[in-house]
This record gives sequence, structure tokens and C-alpha cells, in this order.
Amino acid sequence: MADKKITLPVVSLAGEKVGDVKVSASVFGVTDANEQPVHDAVVTQLANARQATAKTKKRHEVSGGGKKPWRQKGTGRARAGSSRSPIWVGGGKVFGPDGNQNYTVSQNKKAHALAMKTVLSQKVAEKKLIVVDSLALEAISTKNVVAALNAIKAEGKVAIVYGEKDVNLVYSAQNLDNVTLLGLGNVSVYDVLNANVVVIAKEDVKFIEGGLK
Repeated sequence: MADKKITLPVVSLAGEKVGDVKVSASVFGVTDANEQPVHDAVVTQLANARQATAKTKKRHEVSGGGKKPWRQKGTGRARAGSSRSPIWVGGGKVFGPDGNQNYTVSQNKKAHALAMKTVLSQKVAEKKLIVVDSLALEAISTKNVVAALNAIKAEGKVAIVYGEKDVNLVYSAQNLDNVTLLGLGNVSVYDVLNANVVVIAKEDVKFIEGGLK
């Protein structure tokens, strides 16, 4: 059975419609919510981004405390062998992080692909996936990128998916606070969800489609 297609408009960086592109409905036209795989994909990315560098010192690592604070008996106070005891202020921590925590989680490829299809389809349904004929710029110019985003009505948090050849675009847009640059091979479910608008070139749409079929 032939794969159903949906048609997306293609615009220029000047905001003018220059054509259409047909994409797979199984990738960009998913209508089911698929909340669980989307949730799992976000949790996976955020968990794997944790550096796990937090560390506290245990009793044997805290400096000082070598001398017994007072004699064992006769003072009327509780016995104490070291001022670095965990029950003392400034003492070691009992169950604190040791710097070797592992927060890594994983998601199987099919579930992750379904999550990506779902969020891309949501952007298409909301008309927040803007396909442009090309992202190539003749020169490095942040001003021109801002003008282009205004022309194509990309407002709020904008995620621009770029290819290897779009070097001028990367240098032009990297200082814009509302723009996130996503390499073509590094687009994540979280990045798509976190953006109000996703901007992508026509040929790159086909590349992503091919990777999710």
C-alpha cells in the first residue's frame, strides 16, 4: 500500500510562498497523542544530560577531628570520639552523593521514533513547522536572519534545523536569544517541544522523513 502524503507549503526567507513539498503522513501526520513515548523521550534526554558532579565529603574525608573532643567519662556529656562525626555540625555526610552517580536511562529506537513523529506532527497541525526553500545565506548577518524570521512569521522561541552547508546561518543566528540552532543529525523530541516554531529547509525535511520511516 502506498504511503499517504500530506502537503506542506514552502516559503522563501522573504516570506513568499515558492512551492509545496509532499511528506509522509506516517511521519508528519500522526494524530494519536502518544503521551508516554513523548514523556519518556524527554526524560531520557534530560536525565542523560546530567553531569552527576555533585559530591559531599564522608566522615573520613572531612579535615580535622583527629583529637577526641573530651575524655570518655566524667564530663556529663555524651561520649564523642571525633568532631567530624555526621551528627556534629561540620561533620561528614552519611548518604550524600559521591560523584559517581549514574542517571543514564534509555529508550528503544521504535518508541523514540514514534515520539519524534508525534511532536513533529503536532507542529505541523499547529502550523508551527515552517519549511523554507533554503537556509543558505550569502554573508554572515544577524540583521538578515532577524528580518527573515520576521518575514516568515517565526515568533517566540525558534528552533532552526541546519545542515552542514549552512555555516553563514549558524554564525549569524548564534547570538540570538530566542533562537536555538539544531544540527540536522541532532534534533531531539525535547528541542521540538520546547520551541514555539521549528524552521527547516525543504531538503532537510526529506532527510528527517527518511530517518523516521
